[in-house]
Amino acid sequence: MAAVYDPSKRYEIKVWDVECRRDPARTLMARIYQPQARGPFPVLLDLHGGAWNDQDRTANAPVDERLAASGLLVVAIDMRRAHEAPYPASVADVNYGVRWLKNRAREWNGDPETVGALGSSSGGHELQLCAMRPRDLRYCVLPLPEASGLDAALAYVIARSPISDPFARYGQAKKMRRENLIKASETYFNPWETIFEGNPQRILERGEPVTLPRMFVLQGEFDDNVLPAVQEKFVATYRKAGGEIDYELFLGCEHRWIIKPGPQTDRAIEMMKAFIARQLQARRPEVFANADH
Repeated sequence: MAAVYDPSKRYEIKVWDVECRRDPARTLMARIYQPQARGPFPVLLDLHGGAWNDQDRTANAPVDERLAASGLLVVAIDMRRAHEAPYPASVADVNYGVRWLKNRAREWNGDPETVGALGSSSGGHELQLCAMRPRDLRYCVLPLPEASGLDAALAYVIARSPISDPFARYGQAKKMRRENLIKASETYFNPWETIFEGNPQRILERGEPVTLPRMFVLQGEFDDNVLPAVQEKFVATYRKAGGEIDYELFLGCEHRWIIKPGPQTDRAIEMMKAFIARQLQARRPEVFANADH
């Protein structure tokens, strides 16, 4: 039975943690937000922000709870931080997380054919890379023996304030003299040249072979961490490459507005739900650019 999503419905939810992956340094956990009804439910993977160096699966809890209450099985995962392992380790964690979730979704009343993802800030950057390169060997390095045939292709992508061009964000941090963000970039992109290789904007500009899932980018007007102009350039480049992408600028909002209660947060969540509903109704095949598949 395929999942059906009506974002106007409301459900009680159950929340608990499970082990996602055991790394030598620590156990990476996942938080499950499960609607309490028969289902099956569409599935959403949530990826936290934190400038690649901070936060965990709980960072987006208020949003995850509201999305789950609309009838989505939401699963938020931990990822390795830059001081534990630099790029591309966290993107490999995302790739693994997608495959792991597809394999486990039915246990939690989810439909594995519907898996999409939401990424915030640096989590948006990691999500864009995973979505555009779902079968990249560097990102597929973590084995999932119990489901070796699964890949990390996504039904759709939602990116809230994503670091779509990490080198541009680094330049902005330098301009604003934000030493914490400067150090965060230098810790994550090590060696430094990877800030250009693992850069969604530059990947599109180079014309690399990529997958282009339907994407929705949400951006705050007053975000001085990732500037609106950076997102607008990425959106235009994604469209030029052949991808379908929606973009919404939230007036009067800064980088992390969505974690604070208010009308713009309410509007963002409603727009996310509507976007997900449209993608699940359409069920488009994968779109590729610059390669024969």
